[in-house]
Amino acid sequence: MSSSLSPQAALESPHRRYNPLRRQWVLISPQRTQRPWQGEVGDATPSSVVHYDPKCYLCPGNPRAGGARTPAYEHVYVFDNDYPAILPTAPSSIPTDSSLLRAEPEHGHCRVLCFHPDHSLTLARMEPADIERVVEAWAGQDAELSAEPDLAYVQIFENRGAMMGASNPHPHCQIWATAHIPDEPAAEAAAQAAYFAEHGTPLLADYLALEIKEKVRVVCENDAFVCVVPWWAVWPFETLILPREPVSTLRLFSPAQRSGLANILHQITVRYDNLFQTSFPYTMGFHGAPTQGEHPGFGWHGHFYPPLLRSATVKKFMVGFEMLGMPQRDITAEGAAERLRAVPAVHFAPR
Repeated sequence: MSSSLSPQAALESPHRRYNPLRRQWVLISPQRTQRPWQGEVGDATPSSVVHYDPKCYLCPGNPRAGGARTPAYEHVYVFDNDYPAILPTAPSSIPTDSSLLRAEPEHGHCRVLCFHPDHSLTLARMEPADIERVVEAWAGQDAELSAEPDLAYVQIFENRGAMMGASNPHPHCQIWATAHIPDEPAAEAAAQAAYFAEHGTPLLADYLALEIKEKVRVVCENDAFVCVVPWWAVWPFETLILPREPVSTLRLFSPAQRSGLANILHQITVRYDNLFQTSFPYTMGFHGAPTQGEHPGFGWHGHFYPPLLRSATVKKFMVGFEMLGMPQRDITAEGAAERLRAVPAVHFAPR
């Protein structure tokens, strides 16, 4: 059954939105924002006041697993993960008894990149110059790992906060380089290549032009980047970072783009913290073109996937229909962007 509604009213009723990057749909249910909440209520995450923790293995000078010691670094520090998910070498094959039981060896590198020696900081509370050093280190790692001929992909990501499974609050991220392209960037590469073949222009460049024109989902911007709540967002306050000038990989960023990325990361993380006046949890990561072969139309972009829904203590759960059917969200992308735009651009907690 369908009824005739105005465009605005239609967007405030249940509907589906298409994600061209994943070629999947997401269900939007705006009326569910009024439902009472009697589910789990977590703990708010306060900003840390501890600048050095003698028990933290990422703080300068402290011992790590296996006898290694973190040096007395002053800015950014990178090392091979003491508990890597993948190893530099792997078996040549993994035999199985059936074609239904497929397995392949995987090898690569897992690295940890500490943003800053100060245990209390996050991207939202770091100085712009310090974030630029992090961006430079990311670009350097991307260039170094992508140069290895047997590796296919470099994935940079940060899990911020215990709610997102971070095992250590010290400001840091991880860098995994793998011999195979992971499923998410592989799906995005296929979608962007298909769009480019059909239209002759990059998918994300065309999408950004639409967002700049409509403005309703733009959260913040600078001369090099725009941060939007994407039309197809799944997580309540999910955002997408897009460069104004298309570029395929982080290692190819111009100096202006590296500086601009540092600035836009600071802008959006400050707004996240200010939304509920908490140290906002999220998973953040970058998708660039795979390191081997041709990937026409692939545009570098950054994803923020934060779990908070209604407050600093209520999060979105991906269960039930999301696991068995398709993703679903309550807050519209336009409403989420409006709320993020409305908060102050200066962090609520002084350093």
